[in-house]
Amino acid sequence: MGRLLTSEILDVLPPDDPRALRSRRDLVLINRVMCQSSIMAKALSGFPAPRLIADLGGGDGRFMLRVAKRLAKSWPCVTVMVADRRAIVSAETRACFTRLGWACENLTGDVLHTLPLIKPDFVTANLFLHHLDNATLGQLLALVARQASGLVACEPRRSAIGLLGARMVFALGANHVTRHDAIASVRAGFRGHELSDLWPRGDTGWKLGEQRVFPFTHLFQAMAPISEAKGATDAP
Repeated sequence: MGRLLTSEILDVLPPDDPRALRSRRDLVLINRVMCQSSIMAKALSGFPAPRLIADLGGGDGRFMLRVAKRLAKSWPCVTVMVADRRAIVSAETRACFTRLGWACENLTGDVLHTLPLIKPDFVTANLFLHHLDNATLGQLLALVARQASGLVACEPRRSAIGLLGARMVFALGANHVTRHDAIASVRAGFRGHELSDLWPRGDTGWKLGEQRVFPFTHLFQAMAPISEAKGATDAP
């Protein structure tokens, strides 16, 4: 079956709603079970060291903090711009980035409007792209191709085992918001080369990769031709 997009409850709850706070705690645990930060860090390690990363839909920043802990020794002095509709990164999370030698800032608003305001070396997305329909995804990927030198996205894998896993999150103590949204996420997830097919066709030379990472993750990577990369290797 193709992608099926339905509204997710967490997207419409106020940030300080107790149900939203609980669901974000659930997501921290779910990300750990899915090994998302490990998958993201491993994929990013194949890129040149950046100065600026834009994390799309990064929420409270805790996911990228776990990625930063894995990369900080080899990637010093990186700034993460958490691009989200709401600025909910806590002072404690910012301090944790600082102790790693990184910085964390908010980029608040619709990513289609805010991403053109910066020139990140790389763009990351964790469990975010599946919220967008294919037309909007096409716009976003074209924007990333213009603004950045690379993209790594860890998304839900649309599969029978993914749907089974989503239905089992109750076993982790997840609340009703998370239980609903987990199933909706998998049904809106990706498989095959669906993201590669949406990449702007005029951008030749980009290296695209798309694969299942067992058991629940769909990994998409895009890297610009070396001559176009803007990573730290271009620094004077």
